[in-house]
Amino acid sequence: MALLWVVAACSTSRRVPPVTVPASDAVLPPTAAPRPIGPTPAHVGPLDARVSTDDLDALWERQLMVPVEGIPRQALRDDFTAKRGARIHGALDILAPRYTAVVAADDLVIGRLFSGPVGGIVIYGSDPTERFVYYYAHLARYRKGLAVGDRVAKGSVIGYVGTTGNAPPDTPHLHFQVMKRAAGRAWWDGPAINPFSFFALDALRP
Repeated sequence: MALLWVVAACSTSRRVPPVTVPASDAVLPPTAAPRPIGPTPAHVGPLDARVSTDDLDALWERQLMVPVEGIPRQALRDDFTAKRGARIHGALDILAPRYTAVVAADDLVIGRLFSGPVGGIVIYGSDPTERFVYYYAHLARYRKGLAVGDRVAKGSVIGYVGTTGNAPPDTPHLHFQVMKRAAGRAWWDGPAINPFSFFALDALRP
């Protein structure tokens, strides 16, 4: 009789309380990384099909500086889509007194220096990742000693505002263009991106 009682006691089921996992230890499904807070294609304007949203995010992360000393972002005029004959301007014209310092909008590797009938005295430079190309035109002259291959820090003087090339002689300005670097030998001839919404810093006079 005692044996039967032991078996009955052992066979009695007991409810086990559920195990709870602290919220901090819970495994959550992966989520996509937040998109950088920067200009979207809708803000940038016309884009070549070769320019992606990832390119825009990467350009925003470069935190460009206005490339003319003493010109605040609020003074810039967006003339990227202004008509130039059958095409659009594809760049910004930044008006400033002649010989105002022109600075590197980003950390640069100087890729080309030359003078021609259209852009006049020009500089082409790439960002350190070689994803973007920056074009500076109508310069009065280069900074003394500037050479192809130089690495230039953002905000450093690289030249001076002028009217060389086909710029109106009474309207000194910097023609500033940003492009996605092209593949192949003509790396300086990629699709243009409107830089107007990508300036994060002003080049203030010391």
